[in-house]
Amino acid sequence: MESAGSRPKDDVSLPKATMTKIIKEMLPPDVRVAKDAQDLLVECCVEFINLISSESNEICSKEEKRTIAPEHVLRALEILGFGEYLAEVQAAYEQHKSETMESPKVGGRWAKEGGGGMTEEEAIAAQQRMFAEARARMNSGTTVASTQANDSE
Repeated sequence: MESAGSRPKDDVSLPKATMTKIIKEMLPPDVRVAKDAQDLLVECCVEFINLISSESNEICSKEEKRTIAPEHVLRALEILGFGEYLAEVQAAYEQHKSETMESPKVGGRWAKEGGGGMTEEEAIAAQQRMFAEARARMNSGTTVASTQANDSE
């Protein structure tokens, strides 16, 4: 029987192609993995994510926070007995942060000072220009559509 907040098992999964790629990258090239074994590994990964998420949520709730932060996840790993992986996980997280901040698509965040990108003023000007262009396209499309409708009458 499932608890009140849980989803049915079929609703939660990981992309099989991505998981297959990760599995193959971790093994020597001459080793093959049966489909059942791949499915089992994917299920284990989903279960691991559920376990870490649940523990992270408990830590977050005890701190009376509403958003799970990376620190909560790291603490959950430690509590659940995965402390030996903390250095590697922290390094991967730092790498992810630096790649995200260096990326031209910063995910809605402003680039750090000196990190390139636009100033706030440049971004506002670009946004206003894009809005004006979109309005012009929309108005010309509406005019064309209404003109065509009038022509057909």
